[in-house]
Amino acid sequence: MKKRVLYLGDTRLQEAAGYLAGVMSYYGLPYDYHSSDAAFQESWLTDDIGLVILSDYPAANFTPEQLQQLAAEVENGLSFLMIGGWGSFVGLDGGYQKTIAAEILPVAMQDTDDRMNLYSPCLIKQCHPHSVVQDLPFEQETPTIGGFNQFVAKENTDVILSSVQFKAICQDGSVHFEKTVENPLLVFGSYGVGKTAAFATDVAPHWVGPLVDWGDRRLAACAPGGHPIEVGCWYAAFLKNLIGWLTDSNV
Repeated sequence: MKKRVLYLGDTRLQEAAGYLAGVMSYYGLPYDYHSSDAAFQESWLTDDIGLVILSDYPAANFTPEQLQQLAAEVENGLSFLMIGGWGSFVGLDGGYQKTIAAEILPVAMQDTDDRMNLYSPCLIKQCHPHSVVQDLPFEQETPTIGGFNQFVAKENTDVILSSVQFKAICQDGSVHFEKTVENPLLVFGSYGVGKTAAFATDVAPHWVGPLVDWGDRRLAACAPGGHPIEVGCWYAAFLKNLIGWLTDSNV
């Protein structure tokens, strides 16, 4: 039986959450969803949950005891993924840097606002081979993003993708691009026997940027209770692969 995903945040299904929920619905990935303003309930962590995803789901929605319980579940084999956003990691109101999530995650968070809102090109670079990114054309058809949470990968973790920022200069009718800085984008690690992952950018507008349209064909999907979405096929395949690896399931 496929393990279920507990997906929390991204405002609500009629808004940003409709993207990830739509992709999971398209591929038949079972999930439970709760909005960004819903306080966490222990009853959500049922025995069939294999992965918890937090995306724009502030730490204030948890009590310290609930986060300790979540950490214990991850230590015993539950997979954990945090996706970037203003309510993730540190962000504007994420607030996870002073919680046990700082121990669970495979990245070291900043002490203050970690949001990087970009106006110049920022490309995704594949750093290492992995089943999550194999057969996806990151090198031949490199996508871009519009923003991310800035963090540092911890020791003994795997940086699968990074974000590479460029300064664009238009002079004398020519455009030149200068590389400025590179940051980890997708990092894998472990906590106890549980898989952990941090994805620095969002999977919904606005930070997702052109990544949401990454593909040579379009996929139309709609989560139950959500709004219809139309996304790029490689964007959808990437999310499917990521969730499939974290839940040890093949889709």
